[in-house]
Amino acid sequence: MSHVTAQDPAFDATRLQGAAHLPHWGVIRAQGADATKFLHGQLTQDFSLLGLSEARLAAFCSAKGRMQASFVAFKRSHDDIFLVCSRDLLAATLKRLSMFVLRAQVKLSDASDAFALWGVAGAAPANLPEKPWSTTTTADGAHWVRLYPAAGVARALWVAPVAHGVAPQPSGPLLDTAHWAWLDVMSGVATLTQPVVEAFVPQMLNYESVGGVNFKKGCYPGQEVVARSQFRGTLKRRAYLVQASAPLAVGQEVFHESDAEQPCGTVAAAAANPDGGWHALVSMQTRAAEGGGLHAGSAQGTALTVLPLPYPLLDDI
Repeated sequence: MSHVTAQDPAFDATRLQGAAHLPHWGVIRAQGADATKFLHGQLTQDFSLLGLSEARLAAFCSAKGRMQASFVAFKRSHDDIFLVCSRDLLAATLKRLSMFVLRAQVKLSDASDAFALWGVAGAAPANLPEKPWSTTTTADGAHWVRLYPAAGVARALWVAPVAHGVAPQPSGPLLDTAHWAWLDVMSGVATLTQPVVEAFVPQMLNYESVGGVNFKKGCYPGQEVVARSQFRGTLKRRAYLVQASAPLAVGQEVFHESDAEQPCGTVAAAAANPDGGWHALVSMQTRAAEGGGLHAGSAQGTALTVLPLPYPLLDDI
């Protein structure tokens, strides 16, 4: 079976352009005078320096540094911050974050039904910067967030308020949500979902290399573990882009031919390739990715081929 990727001359990116509805994503809203300070102390990113034209990729970790959720975060105003995350984690994440509010002047809520979320591929406002994690606000209150490109296609997140019960949508052709999921995988940036909660520290998904961790900010839950992994050069697992001929599932174990008993990795995100086969982001041991047979599910399972990542990895500090 032929697997066409962005590096192949046969790849036609134009048919993957349009707007895809994202019902599997939701919004946690943080409002109040202490919203910035509160999130700065809970997540892996610097919210104190977050401007109104910027976004942040961020993670919420356990005390052991394991990711419990990941977000695309941006400010609607200086005391109104949106955390866009996987909807299957939203309720539990909202509950965990709320436990730390205490006396802080911040209100956390599920705003998913009050805003429409769409992924836009190949088209965005002309004034939206090319740099990922930049934002633009339109006159009607919609927010555009530039995301990492995928398979040569520019991408953006569109978040707009629902007015009078009518959910808006961006202009342009509709894009299949499954195709957007594939572009998400090809971007190399994995969104944490329920099957892999607390399976990874941020670096195991390359978050330090795609703007998801700030090592200069103060403490947050799991900060010591995350920092130690980086500064002591002990990163032994990274996320890799792989290709397969059969379906792959988030949470599925990956095995190297040298050890049929112990898995060397875990599928963090997976989606069907519109041209056949599957692609996935696998967090696995770096030595396993250096060569030898890789298989999903078992040592006799579907063969995996490691592909180049679309961005460079940040070296250990």
